[in-house]
Amino acid sequence: MDREEWGSAWVDSGRVFTREDGTDLHPETVSKSFTRAAKAAGLREIRFHDLRHGAASLLLAAGTDIAVVSKMLGHANLAITADTYSHLIAGVATAAANRAADLVPARSERAHLRAV
Repeated sequence: MDREEWGSAWVDSGRVFTREDGTDLHPETVSKSFTRAAKAAGLREIRFHDLRHGAASLLLAAGTDIAVVSKMLGHANLAITADTYSHLIAGVATAAANRAADLVPARSERAHLRAV
């Protein structure tokens, strides 16, 4: 059955993975299905949760604000995200500092800007 066939009995849980009636799946059900699919596809062993960690890592590496990533992950506070991804945050901070430095002209380029 699909959503239309369930009619008003279908539960809009807002989840990506649900039972036929829209209610929540147990997280282990999704994890086990993912593990079987990955193995069948010949992929190395990877946990479903690793996808969440990978997505957060990519978002932070791309310069997404840590508060945004923290909210997406549903962390209770920013400190959890900062502690978990501190190794990436340092790299992002360095990259941001380098981008800011690139905006400042080199001394030889500034010579003509001196006030007279």
